[in-house]
Amino acid sequence: MTTSAGNLLPDAVRAQWPYTPRFATVNGWRMHYVDEGQGDPVVLLHGNPTWGFLYRDMIGPLVSSGRRVIVPDMIGFGLSEKPTREHAHSLDGHAANLTALMRQLDLTGITLVCHDWGGPTRLSFAMSNQDRIRALTIMSTWAWPLPPAEFHTLIFPWRMMHAPLVGPYLLGKHRALAGRGVYLSVVDRQKFAHTAQAAYEAALPDAMSRLLTWVWPRWIPLDENARALERFQWLERELSQSKLPTLIIWGREDEVFDAATFSKRFKQILPHAEGPLLVTGRHFLQEDSGPEIAELIRHFLDRLDTKENRKG
Repeated sequence: MTTSAGNLLPDAVRAQWPYTPRFATVNGWRMHYVDEGQGDPVVLLHGNPTWGFLYRDMIGPLVSSGRRVIVPDMIGFGLSEKPTREHAHSLDGHAANLTALMRQLDLTGITLVCHDWGGPTRLSFAMSNQDRIRALTIMSTWAWPLPPAEFHTLIFPWRMMHAPLVGPYLLGKHRALAGRGVYLSVVDRQKFAHTAQAAYEAALPDAMSRLLTWVWPRWIPLDENARALERFQWLERELSQSKLPTLIIWGREDEVFDAATFSKRFKQILPHAEGPLLVTGRHFLQEDSGPEIAELIRHFLDRLDTKENRKG
C-alpha cells in the first residue's frame, strides 16, 4: 500500500519549483527527481522531513556554473511514492534506492551533497560506489554509531519519537516534524512561513504519508543493541579511509547537529576536508543560506577542476 503527494502543489509552491518532474522506478518504487543543466553531475540529497524543494535556491546557481544538477526525492518523501509499511524503510533500502537511480542515469564523476538523513544513507552509497564519486559536500548530518549528540538522548523530543504510540501520534497525526519541526529549525521563520512551509506540508498531506517522519528517528542508534549499529560502525570505518575531496558546510545556529560537535567530528574523520565553513542557518540551513551554499560548492568544484587540470 502506498500514498502519493497528489501532484497538485499550491500555486505559490509551483512558482518556486519550475522544474520538469521526472520519475524512475527504483527497487519497485516510483522516485521523483529533477535533472537540470549540463556538465559534471551534482546530486543534492535531502533528509527528514523535506524534499527536493529544500534546494530550490541552489539549483539555478549550480546550473549556471556549468553543472548538471540532479535532485531526487527520497522514497517516502516529496513527490516520490510513499510506502505505508515500516518495513519498506531501512538504511540499506534507501541507499539501494539511490544506487538504482544513479545506475539508471549512468552517472559518474558525481559530487554528492548530503544533508540530514541524506548523510548516512547517501554516504553509504558513496562508500560502496566510490568509482562513481568525484567529491563530497557534507552538511548537518552524521556518520557514526551511538547517540550522535546529547540532543538525541533527551526524553523529549528524541526518545519520545522511539515510543511505539507517541511517535506516530505526534509526528504522524499531528505532523510535529513536517510542520512545526521544520519551522523551528530555520533562522528566518517569518520568511519561511510565507514562502516555504506550504511546500513541506503539501508533500506530506496526511498521517499515512508522514510514516517516514517517525520511522527515521527510530534508526538512530541509542544503545549497543540498536539495529543500525553495525551499519554506522561500517560507515564510520569506511569514511575514515576515504580520500575523496570533501567540503564541510554547517549552520552556525544548528541546534540538532551543532557545529561544535558534528563538524569537528567530521573533520577528525576526514582531516583532508575543506572547512568547516559556517553559514547562517539552523538545521535546515538551505532555507536561510541556499545561494551562499551554492556559491561555496561552486568555488570548491572550481578549485577541484583547476587542480585536476594541472595534474592532466
